[in-house]
Amino acid sequence: MSNPESSSVDHRSDGSQPWLHQKGRVIQEFGTVKQFPVALSMETRLYSCQRLNRVLADSRILHDLYKKYHWLMRGATFYPLHLLLDKHAGEQLELIDTIAERVQTLGGVAIGDPRHVAEITAVPRPPDGVEEVPAMLSRLLEAHELILTDCHDAAARTQEYGDDGTNDVLVSDVVRTNELQAWFVAEHLVDTPLVRA
Repeated sequence: MSNPESSSVDHRSDGSQPWLHQKGRVIQEFGTVKQFPVALSMETRLYSCQRLNRVLADSRILHDLYKKYHWLMRGATFYPLHLLLDKHAGEQLELIDTIAERVQTLGGVAIGDPRHVAEITAVPRPPDGVEEVPAMLSRLLEAHELILTDCHDAAARTQEYGDDGTNDVLVSDVVRTNELQAWFVAEHLVDTPLVRA
């Protein structure tokens, strides 16, 4: 005869049972840096992480705007813009990962939760509905310019602090990608004839 107590499942002894609904203590607060052997002072790394997290938040919003407008594109230029905006979204996604990994490399905590991103970003929120195509493209350009303005300042200041790695990420990756994308988007707002001059 079977013992009723022995038929109950003991999750601790069953190696294939997932341990669900776990909660843990926060082991590093956002806005802090832990000591890492990267030959930069705590103050420098903290400053760089703060600046990088602002760029990261704005870049995440820009990525999402690109995806939104990729889906909502309308009109005669639908196909080329649909493809271009998706390409730019993919490039922003690569930047996001690069920026976040730089924060982690400095011993910081990269901003991750989209609700936290929304609290930090400086990129204005667009309407929930569909705007006309020129307005969508203008919003993308405004976001690019905001990010570029912040990056130029952050790159100069991190260079002053001797953080060459952060300066390089900001200049070589973020600035160059955003400048190129802004150029491609801006050229779609030129009012020029298609067939005759």
